[in-house]
Amino acid sequence: MNWMDRWVGGFPVVLDRAEGARLVDIDGHAYVDFCLGDTGAMAGHAPPPTVSAVERRIRAGITAMLPTEDAMWVGEELQRRFGLPKWQFTLSATDANRFAIRLAREITRRPKILVFNYCYHGSVDETFVVLEQGRLRPRAHNVGPPVDPSLTTRVVEWNDVEALERELATGDVACVLAEPALTNMGIVLPEPGYHDALRESTRRHGTLLVIDETHTMSAGPGGYTAAQGLLPDLLTVGKALAGGVPIGAFGMTEAVARMVIGAQVDDTGGIGGTLAGNAMSMAAARATLEHVLTASAYGGMISLAERYAAGVQHVIDSRHLPWHIVRLGARAEYGFSAEPPRDGGTAHAWMDHGLDEYTHLSALNQGVLLTPFHNMALMSPATTVEDVDRHTAVFEQGVDRLLQPGTHI
Repeated sequence: MNWMDRWVGGFPVVLDRAEGARLVDIDGHAYVDFCLGDTGAMAGHAPPPTVSAVERRIRAGITAMLPTEDAMWVGEELQRRFGLPKWQFTLSATDANRFAIRLAREITRRPKILVFNYCYHGSVDETFVVLEQGRLRPRAHNVGPPVDPSLTTRVVEWNDVEALERELATGDVACVLAEPALTNMGIVLPEPGYHDALRESTRRHGTLLVIDETHTMSAGPGGYTAAQGLLPDLLTVGKALAGGVPIGAFGMTEAVARMVIGAQVDDTGGIGGTLAGNAMSMAAARATLEHVLTASAYGGMISLAERYAAGVQHVIDSRHLPWHIVRLGARAEYGFSAEPPRDGGTAHAWMDHGLDEYTHLSALNQGVLLTPFHNMALMSPATTVEDVDRHTAVFEQGVDRLLQPGTHI
């Protein structure tokens, strides 16, 4: 990916091998991995049940453009976890979001979608738009947008109920596409009652609600949706489902599924892909969901994230730093403002790129890998208490070096 050219320090880590919560680069340096492929390896690297299932499936055929028993099992498991009865598989969460948007437009006969300022939904064209001083503009570095995204998209700030209501009242919004908490500008949590207002307003205005759980799967086995009892019309997810094997999926309510079937949607019309739901991805997803990302595993992961956040908070408090840390289930992230921001625009304005780069490189040089550029940490079933405490010690040392007289970032 092209962002690797901008890796902190100028040279990205080049992977040799990874297992569990550890990875080793081609120079033989070992790291405790809290990045975990930016959620793609949330199950840990090379989880044995997933590896065994993939090995068996490869010998029996990787793809045939036909369903497998594993696909049926995974669909039923996603129904159990997230509460939506009908599922379609893709090769990525970006595809799942793109297809959900297309279906929403088809069945509502409305042209626009609504997203939140500085959200992240993969490389979906309609989501690369931001609000600046009340005006919509293409997000910086948006590459070759097919049309001005202000023609396709409405944007509001997260947690702003009044703005949401105003934009939905136009009557032209097919769907709201929302992470249940923003995750790409740090973690920006919903304020109390915001999801209730979001659901009530979308229903009242005839707008479908699409919840993107790709990053917020950290909240529990059924993501934030199950943990907080959300009721989306469609739900998208990807990355972690198959233990690192490419996959995505979107689920629908019975009502939405009936409308999709009634619209006679065909995959030659922009929905689907030849390798979507391939046999290998389905085998990997079944093994990962059945044996790795279990309810028991989540309990341990969330407990470790609580320990991680407490360790970071102690360092912040003891050094009297105007910083904060936010946790979402098994995910945690520190930010360089006294209070957590309440919306994406504020989160973007408060970012400190120098401190982001310093803390990432400081940890990396001491054998701890965080997600580059915004220093997210994620726990896996293979992460240990010792791993978390190592990060706390490394974070503390990095902060103390930063506070030495004469240090400049």
